[in-house]
Amino acid sequence: MVDIKNLLNQPEYDFIRTNEHLGKHVILLGLAGSYSYGTNNDNSDIDVRGVALNMKSDLIGLTEYEQYVDDQTDSVIYAFNKMITLLLNCNPNTIELLGLNKEHYLYLNDIGQSLIDNTKLFLSKRAIQSFGGYADAQLRRLQNALARDSFPQAEREQHIFNSVKNVIYSFNGRYDTFENGSMKIYIDDAVNPEFEKEIFVDANLDHYPLRDYKSMWNELANVVKDYDKIGKRNKKKDDNHLNKHAMHLMRLFMMAIDILEKQEVKTYRDKEHDLLLAIRRGDYQKEDGTFREEFYEMLSNYENKLHYAAEHTELPDEPDMKRVQEYVMSVNEKVIKDEI
Repeated sequence: MVDIKNLLNQPEYDFIRTNEHLGKHVILLGLAGSYSYGTNNDNSDIDVRGVALNMKSDLIGLTEYEQYVDDQTDSVIYAFNKMITLLLNCNPNTIELLGLNKEHYLYLNDIGQSLIDNTKLFLSKRAIQSFGGYADAQLRRLQNALARDSFPQAEREQHIFNSVKNVIYSFNGRYDTFENGSMKIYIDDAVNPEFEKEIFVDANLDHYPLRDYKSMWNELANVVKDYDKIGKRNKKKDDNHLNKHAMHLMRLFMMAIDILEKQEVKTYRDKEHDLLLAIRRGDYQKEDGTFREEFYEMLSNYENKLHYAAEHTELPDEPDMKRVQEYVMSVNEKVIKDEI
């Protein structure tokens, strides 16, 4: 049993008190992962996430700092300015820190509370893409793991295609010179005589950096290669991961719908607690490792709810950057004036 109240008093968390970027600059610390969602079990790790103000030298000097990572305790503490950027993009892994149960905050001062009180400042329709992207990644992991050799070749090729398409979509944000449409993928009748259907690519790249080109093709090749590993799986271990992915997929839909419909971040899933734990236990998985029809019906229902919420949300297209700027300046001004 985790002693939450005394967790930070343990010697392995001394870095919070001694590191120059942390210490008095810390404004918020909380539990993350399974404990924050209410889906923890006896094997769950303790993850700590937090926010620390930038130092004065970061703001008006020459030092830079974005986050502190402690691998021993699996802790990540973000610099305030970095956290604001992530929140503005409705990053699921960080915005959930604003919606914890009260008892899951390990430390919270007045500035940390002000960040929580201003949650709505950061909520916008960007959540549709950010949460949708994360949910899509979880769904791809499920499909990847379930696309076994027993699946019809054409269906298995479709799973690979979906994963490759997701990777190509991400290129737009990571390669400055990559223009959307310069690489097109599609499925057509196979040229390979062993296949029924096959993935094809049309690439039109001129004067393109070789290293970027190599990196992109490595990513695409790794997606296809991952499917070759299917079948060489540790079933018990992989099924545990599979059920965990399925649980997080549902949880992402639940959180996204709350944000779009209610304009609130609710990390601990009280009402859906039993459902999420049932998915994690494998109650919706069949003996052959695939999922029962009820799971896919539930998944489809949440997808439909999310699409409806996205179309009818009252959230703005973009955050009100003027108000965000005023808030950030008011906080950072305290640092500059040594008022923390």
